[in-house]
Amino acid sequence: MNIRTTLWLCAVLGVVVWWVYPTVMSPNPSGVLADVKVPVLSKAGQAGKQSFDDYCSACHGENAAGRDGKGPPLVHKLYEKNHHGDSAFYSAANIGVRAHHWPFGNMPPVANISQDELTAIIGYVRELQRANGIN
Repeated sequence: MNIRTTLWLCAVLGVVVWWVYPTVMSPNPSGVLADVKVPVLSKAGQAGKQSFDDYCSACHGENAAGRDGKGPPLVHKLYEKNHHGDSAFYSAANIGVRAHHWPFGNMPPVANISQDELTAIIGYVRELQRANGIN
């Protein structure tokens, strides 16, 4: 490996650590990993919240704020549409996902979730993201 490649890899690693470290390594005492401002939800957002609470909150926390030791916050710039589009959410729920951004381990598929429920959940998460300056 030449010096340019080494420097490039160090720079990329530095950016990743800078971006992820404050959220993952500095949870507040309640175990919540992100401060999430909850907007007035649309009717679809309310339905998505119900499905999120049923299927996702055990790991991703209330209002997708993450849960220390369980799962990452989805209201985070890593999950904005241009990095993790809606298809990534469908894929994660349907077939699981190998850990690649966070130290929580692999995510298994979500049992017994319908595509309609997933669509509602994604809409809810996107509403939360927009309310928190993540597009």
